[in-house]
Amino acid sequence: MPHDHPYKPRVAITMGDPCGVGPEIIVQALAAGASYQHCHPVVVGDPLAMERALGLLGAPLRLHLVSDWEDYPSDPQSIALYPVSQLTSHDLGYGQPTRDTAQATITAIEVATKAALAGQIDALCTCPIHKANLHKYGFGFPGHTELLAHLTETPDVVMMLAGPRLRVALVTIHEALARVPRLLTPRLLHRAIYITGTALLREFALKAPKIAVAGLNPHAGEQGNFGREEETVIGPVVEIFAGAPFQVSGPYSPDTVFLRAYSGEFDAVIAMYHDQGLIPVKLVHFHDAVNVTLGLPIIRTSVDHGTAYDLAGTGQAQPTSLLEAIRLAAVMAANRLKYGAATPAKSLAYHPAILLGASRNPVH
Repeated sequence: MPHDHPYKPRVAITMGDPCGVGPEIIVQALAAGASYQHCHPVVVGDPLAMERALGLLGAPLRLHLVSDWEDYPSDPQSIALYPVSQLTSHDLGYGQPTRDTAQATITAIEVATKAALAGQIDALCTCPIHKANLHKYGFGFPGHTELLAHLTETPDVVMMLAGPRLRVALVTIHEALARVPRLLTPRLLHRAIYITGTALLREFALKAPKIAVAGLNPHAGEQGNFGREEETVIGPVVEIFAGAPFQVSGPYSPDTVFLRAYSGEFDAVIAMYHDQGLIPVKLVHFHDAVNVTLGLPIIRTSVDHGTAYDLAGTGQAQPTSLLEAIRLAAVMAANRLKYGAATPAKSLAYHPAILLGASRNPVH
């Protein structure tokens, strides 16, 4: 993956829930200085919440309020902040968000997404939100990913967790395990493979990337003895990608495929459900994995952790995942600019019609 680009992308960092660890990890990440080597970071959030984080951490940094996405402070000790709210100390109780903080959280995402769609910024990096608290105040989406899909009018997106040695994309995400076999259709699996392969070529700038597809059942069904989804859905969809500019193989036994990918045999694994994919990623990359939304017209990365209300205000939250998320957002943006034309062959164009013959016995 290329790391050195002459062009420095503009990366907007949304603050997330100001009552969580978002402001603190932003201050820690930017104070470390490494992010400025990869991009021009601009924080999108609330001035008071950021000032509080600066004071808590004793960081020798100052806020530089901007109203123009091209306004970068020349002082290396300044943080560019695009303000979207005017919260008060009443709103900023650690772990106690209010209606106003919930609104500020969503407004930051909306403003940054609009700027990305307009080409005013090159990538979006998001800090954690607390979905349950947002829902309490009327937030109508399951989470970040669904909101971004709505704001960008993107019908199909894929969630990937990317670490230094293991990348995993999910076919289904937040679904009860009992529902997964019914949800696992040829179209859904084809979508996940196609979007992942396209991203590996374009945003990750990999040549002929290798994608492993995990089975659903133990030992990938063991020839139908432990389940038939591998024969009726997964295998036939894998065959569609023969001759693609990315190599797709499987289905592989889920208990070994992640180790094979971690060892370098594959560039990414397609997992059938949430815990199948996230348990291995969080085991080996708990502090440095990055959540990436693939398939959007904009670049979006995120930390791979929550608001950590129990750590908010203690200064103990680790910025490692945010540092990786900022770096990866910058790399993906630069790669998309450079390799934007490197898309799969037209014969593999993503369209439901291609799936009519994908499975002889589709799961209903």
